Amino acid sequence: MTEVTDPTSTASVAPLAGLTAGNAVREVLGGITLLAIAIPLNIGYAQIAGLPPTAGLYALIVPAVFYALTVSSRQVVASPDAAASALVASSLGGLAVAGDENYATLALAQAVIGGVLFLLCSFFKLGFLASFLSKPILTGFVGGLALDILVSQVAKMLGVKIDSGGEFPEKVIGLITGLSDLNLWSLAISLGALVILLAGRRLASAVPWALVALILATITVAVFGAEQAGVALLGPVEAGPPSLTWPVIEWGQWLALIPSAIALTMVTMGEGLLVSRSYGEKRGYPTRPNRDLFAFGVANLGAGTTGGFTVGSSTSRTAAMDQAGSRTQLPTLVAAAGTLLLLLFGTALLEDIPSPVIGAIVAVAVVPLLGVKEFMRLWKLDRFEFAVGAVCFLGALLVGPISGIVIAFVLAVINVTRRAANPPIDVLAADGDPDRSLLEVAPGGEPTAPGVVVVRLAGPLFFANSTVFKQSVERAALGTDVQHVVLDMEAVTDIDVTGAESWEAVRSFLTERGTHFALSRVRPGIRQRLEHLGLLDGVNFFDTNREAIAALRTDAERPSDA
Repeated sequence: MTEVTDPTSTASVAPLAGLTAGNAVREVLGGITLLAIAIPLNIGYAQIAGLPPTAGLYALIVPAVFYALTVSSRQVVASPDAAASALVASSLGGLAVAGDENYATLALAQAVIGGVLFLLCSFFKLGFLASFLSKPILTGFVGGLALDILVSQVAKMLGVKIDSGGEFPEKVIGLITGLSDLNLWSLAISLGALVILLAGRRLASAVPWALVALILATITVAVFGAEQAGVALLGPVEAGPPSLTWPVIEWGQWLALIPSAIALTMVTMGEGLLVSRSYGEKRGYPTRPNRDLFAFGVANLGAGTTGGFTVGSSTSRTAAMDQAGSRTQLPTLVAAAGTLLLLLFGTALLEDIPSPVIGAIVAVAVVPLLGVKEFMRLWKLDRFEFAVGAVCFLGALLVGPISGIVIAFVLAVINVTRRAANPPIDVLAADGDPDRSLLEVAPGGEPTAPGVVVVRLAGPLFFANSTVFKQSVERAALGTDVQHVVLDMEAVTDIDVTGAESWEAVRSFLTERGTHFALSRVRPGIRQRLEHLGLLDGVNFFDTNREAIAALRTDAERPSDA
């Protein structure tokens, strides 16, 4: 298959790139494995979101097909995930009652808005916004949502009824106080499922152990009559293929859904593009961030118009497909076809699935999302980054996911500004020894060559560091007999209006002292910017610092007219 190389084109990667006659059988088998993994998980995630099981199954058909045929990544699996499900539940809980028709309609509308946002981000090439959700922020935010989900699933595994739409503290209190109503049959089924899932993964990771646990638990309930002992079952699942629909709600409700849709878009963007890039680099194929945003857009539009709910990237299923040797999107299409057949002919098989086994399957899937290893690594590497992750973790738990994502962005801006406000500013001077490097750090800013000091700013000059820049240059110019200050511009990538004001203040300070101001190694684009800001009057230019210092040394040594 031919691949177009235009990195900005939404047609830059052919559908099903990487598929050959040699790997077709393996990819089809990967699709069967994906189907076995996805069905129980999507049913569980739909329940987390407060939606019927069919919403999770519908999300495996049209949205998944749209995504597979338009995405640049050959491996990322698109599906409702734990974080998205928790966000859907928390954002819709205040607008409607989980389980009623209006609630499901709001979920469809939310997916449609998200789809539009993704398409806009793709059109305007805003994939860079994902960078604001750094690894610590994503780790903390997703980890907090995972813990919230885990509490609900533990309650399901124990047969304890709690308000799954409540706040995290309420869920924990409900779980603790409800332990007196623990159902032993539910506990036994959950423990059996956990043994199968965890031990089976060690024995043969390629086997769909979630499906094995599902089947064995269903047989156990039927044989021993555990339903009569109080074990909750999935219940009737609506049969039939997804149908084209459109969410009909009031304009006020559309507006109320926008903040949560933005949060869902940003989380999916941050995690989805990160996963896409990492697997592309790992397996040696190109990915296109803006095309991936387009794929998420059409997938969510498909979800919102065919009865699903918000679709994101599934890290766990992508990893499972990678381990199974899959390198194309064909497994997604196979899983979509299998899900459609199940909805047409096999929904009766789902009715007797015990809820505790679904809780166990989802719990095992979300435990890695808690980010324990990532937090330990952050603690060792950078305490501030650890604190950022911890705040996002607690924010997602205690103030809600939407507020948590706002906190995450504020922390991202603070972190970026904190780092940019203190860029390296080196004070350099001429060595004078031709056999050694010309520039060395001069202690205290004192020049080692008479009258010449070089100041090097490593970063853009803008509002956050303009004061530091001004103070550093002025301090360097106060050295003994400083006659020339050369600003090394090689690492200066931009300058804003506030930075221009500090530049003017430095020039005025040097002029008043009778000190000459010169520039070296100015980037072409930055020179145009300096000219536009009117900052080059009376300023000399040199191609290199060596040339600058040599010229200024010659000038200093030239006899005066006196």
